[in-house]
Amino acid sequence: MKSGAGAVAVIGTTDWGTTLGIMLSRKGMEVRLWARTEEEAERLNREKENTRRLPGFPFPEGLRATASLGEALAKASLVVLAVPSQDMRRNARQVGEHLNSAMLILSAAKGLELDSAKRMSQVIPEEIDSRFHHNICVLSGPNLSKEIARGLPATTVVAGRDSAVAARVQKIMASPLLRVYVNADVVGVELGGVLKNIIALAAGMVDGLGYGDNTKAGLITRGLAEITRLGVAAGAAPLTFAGLAGLGDLVATCSSPLSRNRFVGQELAKGRSLKEITVSMTGIAEGVTTTVAALKLAGELKVEMPIAEQVYRVLYEGIDVRQGLAELMGRELKHEFTDLRGSAVERT
Repeated sequence: MKSGAGAVAVIGTTDWGTTLGIMLSRKGMEVRLWARTEEEAERLNREKENTRRLPGFPFPEGLRATASLGEALAKASLVVLAVPSQDMRRNARQVGEHLNSAMLILSAAKGLELDSAKRMSQVIPEEIDSRFHHNICVLSGPNLSKEIARGLPATTVVAGRDSAVAARVQKIMASPLLRVYVNADVVGVELGGVLKNIIALAAGMVDGLGYGDNTKAGLITRGLAEITRLGVAAGAAPLTFAGLAGLGDLVATCSSPLSRNRFVGQELAKGRSLKEITVSMTGIAEGVTTTVAALKLAGELKVEMPIAEQVYRVLYEGIDVRQGLAELMGRELKHEFTDLRGSAVERT
């Protein structure tokens, strides 16, 4: 380990967690990747690669797996929670038993809790001591894991309510190939990363039907308007959605063949069932559960989300993808620049 480099605990052997572990250990940091079982930890250390979730990317010297949460967090200055959103509460509760005030906490998950429709920065504080709440930050942006694992240049955003804490996490995460920005808008950064998965499902459906770039561009643009409406109603700053965690992440996830959510939408358009698609995948498409939680949140905040509503109908009510698009196209005509409260913005 390089002199002066910190230690990092990565909670979760997901492809994103593994990628972050590889990236940070390439910087010379000591990284411990927490696995759920001794068997998994032994396999990862023996193969020196996560062959099940991120094959083809060997572990650097400083990256080791462990099934002991105490060992993983023993020397950590940063704890990265890279678990699926539906598992965040349980993992945060377990991690909370080992935290101290010097540890920074970074959520790398992009989803809403299904039952509560809460963001991860709302879930985590409910499971850890209040002394550590100010150390919580979130990570979001156009961050396809395999591209970052390959060492391709990328950008991301760290958001935290405590600017000094966010700046410390920014410094730890930044590298010559990952430019990290900070933002005080935790709500906006989280919701941008969460809600784009719903639009990516729809984008995959457009691609699966072969509807072309005009259709997809329109979907992405109107999807961004939908994301922004809900985000602002939830307390986010509108400008955040024009940034990396909004437009940036939306474009990457809707366009890339590496996007799991886009893949699910594409396969649905080909006639495969949701169960068949998800069972065949090694990772989780967060948009599938996020669609349910987002519509619950939208109902509470009285925000219209027509794209999300049609995605939900395709996912859970079995309507044909073409029917969903037809219903979107047939909606009441209106002014393009309806403001964030629903009244038309007139030109002066």
